[in-house]
Amino acid sequence: MAGEPWDLSSRRQLESRDGRGATVCYSLGMVRPELAHLELLAEVDAMVERLERWADAAPPWPPAETCRAMVQRLIGRAGDLRIRLDAPLIVATLGGSGTGKSALVNALLGTEAVATGRQRPTTLRPALICRPDLSPEALGIDPKSVELIQLDLPMLADLVLIDCPDPDTAEEAESDTNLSRLRQILPHCDVLLVATTQQKYRSARVADELAAAASGARLVFVQTHADVDEDIRDDWTDVLGKQYTTGQVFLVDSPAALADAHQGLAPRGQFAALVDLLTRQLAGKAATRIRRANFLDLVEQTLASCRARIDEQIEPVGRIGVAIEEQRTFLAARLSAQMRSELLTSRRQWENRLLGKVASGWGLSPFSLVLRIFQGLGSLLAARLLWRARTPAQMALWGVVQGARTWQQRRQEKAVDEGADRAVAGCWDQADLRSAALVLGGHATEAGFPRRAASIDTIAAEADRAGTDFVANVSTELESLLARLAKRHTGWFTRLRYELALAAMLGVLLFRLGKNFFYDSWLAVDLFDATPVPVYGIDFYLSAGFWLLLWCLLLIWLFTGRLRRGLRREIDSLAETWNQSSSADDIFAQLEGECRRIDQFRTELAQLEQHIAELRKRLVESTGQLGHRR
Repeated sequence: MAGEPWDLSSRRQLESRDGRGATVCYSLGMVRPELAHLELLAEVDAMVERLERWADAAPPWPPAETCRAMVQRLIGRAGDLRIRLDAPLIVATLGGSGTGKSALVNALLGTEAVATGRQRPTTLRPALICRPDLSPEALGIDPKSVELIQLDLPMLADLVLIDCPDPDTAEEAESDTNLSRLRQILPHCDVLLVATTQQKYRSARVADELAAAASGARLVFVQTHADVDEDIRDDWTDVLGKQYTTGQVFLVDSPAALADAHQGLAPRGQFAALVDLLTRQLAGKAATRIRRANFLDLVEQTLASCRARIDEQIEPVGRIGVAIEEQRTFLAARLSAQMRSELLTSRRQWENRLLGKVASGWGLSPFSLVLRIFQGLGSLLAARLLWRARTPAQMALWGVVQGARTWQQRRQEKAVDEGADRAVAGCWDQADLRSAALVLGGHATEAGFPRRAASIDTIAAEADRAGTDFVANVSTELESLLARLAKRHTGWFTRLRYELALAAMLGVLLFRLGKNFFYDSWLAVDLFDATPVPVYGIDFYLSAGFWLLLWCLLLIWLFTGRLRRGLRREIDSLAETWNQSSSADDIFAQLEGECRRIDQFRTELAQLEQHIAELRKRLVESTGQLGHRR
């Protein structure tokens, strides 16, 4: 076994204690077979468990379901392998009618155990030849499917021979035929003796059955009828070379070998090499290595078949992903445009909210007081009207006006809050969703997906959930936007500019008032005998109030314009993010989930293939005389 943990040349002893406390020593040669056996069992169990997990995770997709069925059959083969781990190596013949399979079996046994015939098929039922202490059940074979022949011969000490029926006989398509019996027995075989002749080595039927059986067996190619046929081994090797590693191809004369056995002569020539391969080189631990290699070959080829089936149908799945992205991009663009329109339509309400946040965050200062008065101007006017009410009728009229104003404000605020809902409703209408369902349903049908994943009911439900999530996210984003803008416009540099501008106007007015009152009308007269200037009257105060009001309105206009431009930029920036397909990620989620499961299924298949390749590289020993499928 490749990478053995024990050194066979070492004579170290392993010590343990029995139940009485005495030291019991086991030589390495006694322990090693058990460790090899346990190691193989652990490898098979771990591999089977990983294959089961992969097969159980198969999505509802025809190629994946076929792969799951193939792996389940493979796992059944793994069960047969466990049963036969300690059994002798099972060697079966495979070849066309008249190729001398039965004669080859008799020559190997040294006795006429099975009937032979060159011109017509003789073997109609698999003949299982084993030593007397073995039974078909011990080999995992149904005893009713074979003809049991028990012989006490040296050849059968570590081998079981099966003489198989011919695969190329002309029979009706029935369940009990040579071909069906052959296919029933071949999965139980470890090594196939592939026999052919000069006339049969290009048989298409035999080639098909060999291709089906070679996945789980090692191969020994034998040309029979060496007494009458020309040597076709080189040409046969060329024919097989595209699909198989042939190893050594033997040329034997089975009747002559059987005659030598009857005369007590040792095997000669190529037949002697074949006997040596079967009885010595494939005996003992070689059987374990061969079974492990056969199983790994079978797993590798099963996974390769799964890969081919998946790759054959993966292109329509890719088109589903492209179609989903296109539909999401379209819906996201519609949503972005609609949402931007809704926000710009109600921008005055958003500006008022932003102004309120700015005013509350500005603190106590002259310009913040101006902002608060500007924002609460309606409330001040309403309070003024209430203060001037003198009769119950006037107070009732004020109540009606104030109630209507409050109702209008709440209605506007509700309209602002429902803007995202309206945008979603205006974007994802039934016509758009039905069109998307029609497009994606066609792709899903082509890929073999369940139709329900792309149905209008499924997509509509996903659109509702996506709309709800989008509205919640938009509300959070807008609140964050207002908080960000409020913080930006309450910075010390911005505040300083507007406070200084307002303070400058107030300073000019106060300077003129102070100069007129203290200097022009008083100090200048007393100190310098200047002509007294009258104190400013009501006209000056009205004029000053007018210019102060105009200056405040100018500053408010500049400040709110700044807020308006910043708010519009932020809305445009948000609209750009909503214009991406990620805004509609929750739509078509079920269909996308199926695509993602298939992608994960393919990824895990690639990991399994890599794992099996590493196991083969580490555990499978090459034997130059044995062939196998490439």
